[in-house]
Amino acid sequence: MSGPAMILIVEDNEANRLLASAVLERDGLRVELAGNSEEALDMLAARKPDLILMDVQLPGVDGLSLTRRLKRDEKTAAIPVVALTALAMLGDRERTLEAGCAGYISKPINTRTFADEVRKYLPSA
Repeated sequence: MSGPAMILIVEDNEANRLLASAVLERDGLRVELAGNSEEALDMLAARKPDLILMDVQLPGVDGLSLTRRLKRDEKTAAIPVVALTALAMLGDRERTLEAGCAGYISKPINTRTFADEVRKYLPSA
C-alpha cells in the first residue's frame, strides 16, 4: 500500500459522516464519503479503497445487502467491510458478520479510539 490508506465511509447521516472522516483524516488516513449504496457503488467503480466502513441502516439498499453484493463481486470481494452501526441488539453483530463484514464498530463512535479501531481492519495493519 503506497501512501496513507483510503477508507470509504458509507453513511447516510451527514453529521456521522463528517465526524468519522475528521477523526480518520486527523490520524493520517484518506477518506472518501458516500451517503447511500448507490453513491458507494459509483465510487467503487472508479477506485478501490483499502477498507469500507458500512452503515447498516441505509435508505434504499441497506448496508448488509450492499455488503453481500460487494462480497459476491470479484472486483470488490477482497475489500474488508466493517459495519458501523447503532444497532446493539442481541444477534446484530452475528448478522453483520454473516453478511460478510470483517468486524463491527458501534455508534456513537469514541473519537479517542476510533482511528485505532479502524486501523485493526486494514490489510497488513
